Amino acid sequence: MHIIVGLGNPGKEYEDTRHNAGRVILMLIAKKCAFSDWRKDGTLGALVAEGKLGKEKCMFVLPENFMNTSGASVAPLIPSSSLKARKQALANLVVVYDDLDLPLGSFRISYNRSSGGHNGVESIIKKVKSQEFYRIRIGLSPQTPSGKTKRPKGGAEKTVKFLMNTFKDPEMAVLKKESKKIAEAIEMLFAESANKAMSIFNSN
Repeated sequence: MHIIVGLGNPGKEYEDTRHNAGRVILMLIAKKCAFSDWRKDGTLGALVAEGKLGKEKCMFVLPENFMNTSGASVAPLIPSSSLKARKQALANLVVVYDDLDLPLGSFRISYNRSSGGHNGVESIIKKVKSQEFYRIRIGLSPQTPSGKTKRPKGGAEKTVKFLMNTFKDPEMAVLKKESKKIAEAIEMLFAESANKAMSIFNSN
């Protein structure tokens, strides 16, 4: 079974905030694709739901830890009993999260990269002791008229404020449309090949 992790912060106050884009996307996909109801998994400290994307069986995981301790919910899913089992589990892991360096409405698939300064991804890398897993980075930033990404200006304080504000209705509409493509990308990633998924969806 493929494990898809949506990063964010738990709790009502963080619901639908931009920093929770990973959680938002997986919730949208789970609803659209008729996954099981979300349930609390005490061992993982996470909400989980199961279903299929095409013929691919997936378990969606939403850590109930705060962002910078997300790895605690992922580590139990990566066995340490054998190297083969560990490699297979990592090969079936996808982490979905927000990225200010990409414009809203876009996403990128990548593999075996550093955290890029994202605390949730860094926590996972440290806990599973590897960066050899797939990521889907969700764009958040507006675009200039020329199509360039326009990150929030004003330093760290303005950036944090932008990330912790909730998505506006037009932004949420973009995410709903984008979630369909992301579901297709995850299915292709495993049903066909990572190279094909990256070639098709990273060029959009």
